[in-house]
Amino acid sequence: MVQMLGSYTQTSKDNYEEFLKALNVGFILRKAALASTPVMTISEAGGKWTMITKTTVKSIELNFKLGEEFEEETTDGRKCKTTVTMDGNKLITTQKAMKAGEKDVVAVREFNDGGLTMTMTCD
Repeated sequence: MVQMLGSYTQTSKDNYEEFLKALNVGFILRKAALASTPVMTISEAGGKWTMITKTTVKSIELNFKLGEEFEEETTDGRKCKTTVTMDGNKLITTQKAMKAGEKDVVAVREFNDGGLTMTMTCD
């Protein structure tokens, strides 16, 4: 199995601004997100997972058990019911917006020998 635990530094953000626009993220927050270089650290102990994403501006910590729903406030301010599952070498985060009119997001983190590729979609 491919290594999932460890630290990962963002190296590219293809179409990220368009994704943020689709989520109705404001101009200033969008520009801050595009200018940052996040570092994500993933750890697990006894079935409890932690994902910490740090930038120079903010640090976000998610604590979860695979397959168990939890409430999350995202960096763009959406309140979501979130579930993280594992499928082979992928961690899949599904955020269901709690407020009508806000978008749901699926983030697929795919791990391989070269690191991590994260693909996010919204609808």
